[in-house]
Amino acid sequence: MKNSVILVLFVSLFSFTLKSYAHCEIPCGIYGDSLRIEQISEHITTLEKSMNQINELSKAGDKNYNQLVRWVVNKEEHAQKIQDIVSQYFLHQRIKPVDPSDSTAYGKYIKQLTQLHQLLVLAMKAKQTTDLSVIEKMRSTLHDFSHSYFGDHGHSH
Repeated sequence: MKNSVILVLFVSLFSFTLKSYAHCEIPCGIYGDSLRIEQISEHITTLEKSMNQINELSKAGDKNYNQLVRWVVNKEEHAQKIQDIVSQYFLHQRIKPVDPSDSTAYGKYIKQLTQLHQLLVLAMKAKQTTDLSVIEKMRSTLHDFSHSYFGDHGHSH
């Protein structure tokens, strides 16, 4: 009886500390590749809005520091979400290593890794600045990755 109570307590405690994710790296076969591209695109648009709001609020004579802080936090969160999707979804689960002897497949693999790395770095830069040129670079890189990833199939993979 004592062991059963301890086991139930342990399982209960353990179940409350786990985070739940949409895709948990279990090979379930259910992937929303195009959805992830759309999510990244939405996060980029949110970063752009945040940067614009920060720039506008910073120019005001009577600064509203509460709103400034809220937009900065929002910018940080959405940049992090891009990094999470790129890393957790694409790099961990979807982009598979390729044999270097297959030069065509390996070239595509390296291209996609490079594009995803660029997105990670640009998301980091978006956290550090309100320079809107970062947004354009992110959009361009996402477009290039999407084309490389989906090829002629469009957004269905």
